[in-house]
Amino acid sequence: MTSDEFTRREVLTVAAASTGTLIGGPLMAGPTSEPASAAPALVNVVLRVNGTEHRLSLDPRTTLLDALREHLHLTGSKKGCGLGQCGACTVLMDGKRVKSCLSLAALVDSREITTIEGLAQGEQLHPLQTAFIERDAFQCGYCTSGQIMAGVACIAEGHAHSAQEIREWMSGNLCRCGAYDHIVAAIQDAAGSTGSVRGG
Repeated sequence: MTSDEFTRREVLTVAAASTGTLIGGPLMAGPTSEPASAAPALVNVVLRVNGTEHRLSLDPRTTLLDALREHLHLTGSKKGCGLGQCGACTVLMDGKRVKSCLSLAALVDSREITTIEGLAQGEQLHPLQTAFIERDAFQCGYCTSGQIMAGVACIAEGHAHSAQEIREWMSGNLCRCGAYDHIVAAIQDAAGSTGSVRGG
């Protein structure tokens, strides 16, 4: 190796110094002349959640999921992908399943929202909650509340006649642990116990 060639250590040192200059330069340049954008005015929202009315003043960009978790402290609905693809945030709105991460709280004013916290009747679990326990239909549990809420809707919609039909209508809810067979079995059990599967 000649004196004109860099050693590996020297190359890494130069690269680190260059990166520091590239990153640190803009940070040390001082504030820009562009004014910071003002926060939008708050909007008054009435959320009816699990039979209770809540009056909130929210940033109009607040999602229903954030309103539930951050403002009402109902943390059963989970933040998963934030894109409506995993289903961990599923709740019922007027009895229909919705991905709460995709719904703006200001646009669901006065709609009837049911979360996993409102599914049981006192100490009496919903039949699907009981079936999830009996069928061991959860592992890490992160997706469980969304799976149960979607499963309740699946049964109410009349889409629980067969395992294949349940899989199709539950496909919007992902389980990274892969407990799908147990989830399907739990939904079939609950559908049978409630007798609420309508013809379709």
